[in-house]
Amino acid sequence: MSSLLRFDESKRLRERAHAVIPGGAHTYAKGDDQYPEDAPGFIARGSGSHVWDVDGNEFIEYGSGLRSVTLGHAYPAVVEAALAAMRHGSNFVRPAPIEVEMAERFLDAVPGADMVKFAKNGSDVTTAAVKLARAYTGRDLVAVCAEHPFFSTDDWFIGTTPMDAGIPRSVSEQTLKFHYNDVGSVERLFAEVPGRIACLILEAATAVEPKDDFLQKTLALCHKNGAVFILDEMITGFRWNRGGAQSLYGVKPDLSTFGKGIANGFALSALAGRREIMELGGLRTERDRVFLLSTTHGAETHALAAGLATLAAYQQHGVVAHMARVGEALRNGINQKAEALGIAKHFEVLGHPANLVYGTRDADGNPSQPFRTLFLQETIRRGLLMPSLVVNFSHKDEEVRRTVEAVGEALVVYKRALTDGVEKYLVGRPVQPVFRKRA
Repeated sequence: MSSLLRFDESKRLRERAHAVIPGGAHTYAKGDDQYPEDAPGFIARGSGSHVWDVDGNEFIEYGSGLRSVTLGHAYPAVVEAALAAMRHGSNFVRPAPIEVEMAERFLDAVPGADMVKFAKNGSDVTTAAVKLARAYTGRDLVAVCAEHPFFSTDDWFIGTTPMDAGIPRSVSEQTLKFHYNDVGSVERLFAEVPGRIACLILEAATAVEPKDDFLQKTLALCHKNGAVFILDEMITGFRWNRGGAQSLYGVKPDLSTFGKGIANGFALSALAGRREIMELGGLRTERDRVFLLSTTHGAETHALAAGLATLAAYQQHGVVAHMARVGEALRNGINQKAEALGIAKHFEVLGHPANLVYGTRDADGNPSQPFRTLFLQETIRRGLLMPSLVVNFSHKDEEVRRTVEAVGEALVVYKRALTDGVEKYLVGRPVQPVFRKRA
């Protein structure tokens, strides 16, 4: 099927992009090093669960805008709401009424929070949460979950990754790490630096679920030691549950951050939390004020209108339940294909059904980027664009059926490569992790 796909325009655009954009893309996860050489380089348009690249190739897409698209690309009700708002202007010198409406609707959906402030991207709000925690506690140190891959583009987090060039050591040394589902690691951290940790930040869950009341116990340890408990709901929010993973798991964070699922791909993020902490960035506090979130574009009316329409769709259509159902069908169908081929130890779909990932292992059972690249290459050839298996409301049963069938064909090649060597089947270089020291 590869002869049916051509990427000539993508290749031409790629050269132009690298000449004017560092890395050729404005988001590292969208970069060329994350995909095979024989792959669509630029997406021209999307509709529902399908996208078309600049060469006219059509794919069923499972990235869902880096997990930000929960309803589907160009979902009509969201597009129409945003367009209607833009016709009246998108940014004014004083707040617009829709800012209050969206705040109230958001807090109705996330009952554990008292106040909310909007911004444009996730790093805005996670860094604001850390700043609030430091101001509230009078402490400097921050603790992040070691198993969770990303919290912010800002120094306090990036300084803990292999891509720490440009970050002062004095900054990176202020961020510590604990381990998920390991309460003992949290206890040891507080014991090692007593009275110095301002906050712990973690995701509620990734591909691994919380065990033995880990979230509740970690929250209790934070409060016992005078630290702020921050839950990063950038991915889990509006995918795990309409009220966030905090509603699903029954935990009430001091602060929580949202973004990807709020407005179906429009730029909108949120910092929410307890009133006494949030008000440090407001006008009704007697303590030293925090310069919290003050962004020119943080409350653009069209993004807030998109958010309102997205929240309405969640109420009307059972979006969370649908994503869970089709995701589970994908997991079961693909894992059955791997089982039937006898390669289940080498390829597996895992994680929450609304946020599935897949693991690729070589013949020795070790995690393998070359085999990940081969799988991407073979699924692209069969009309699938799936850096992960992230579904949205527009993925229907027919897309699931076609996907399982195509993945089954790709896994036949994968199985051959386990015997013959991946280099026999792979075109070009393997993909690379985003966080690495050298290009």
